[in-house]
Amino acid sequence: MKNFHVSTAYVLLNSDLGSDESIINEVKQVLTNEDIKFEIQGVYGVYDIVLKLSSDDAEKLRGIITNKIRKISKVQSTLTMMVIEEQENS
Repeated sequence: MKNFHVSTAYVLLNSDLGSDESIINEVKQVLTNEDIKFEIQGVYGVYDIVLKLSSDDAEKLRGIITNKIRKISKVQSTLTMMVIEEQENS
């Protein structure tokens, strides 16, 4: 029986100067074809973009972050934070 617990990750992205809008558009294109919920916003501060990802498949979530999001050109670095599932709904 499949566990339908939702896994959530926050990904903070640093981008090349002035490329945040194009990165946001590319992330949206990549994630539109995946069975995954997401929110993405440009932000001020240490990071340029905040991405929230949710899926009922934690391994799929990790794969998308590693193999798709982190490989987008003009993304300098990322910081990924996986939500502690036991605390998410308490």
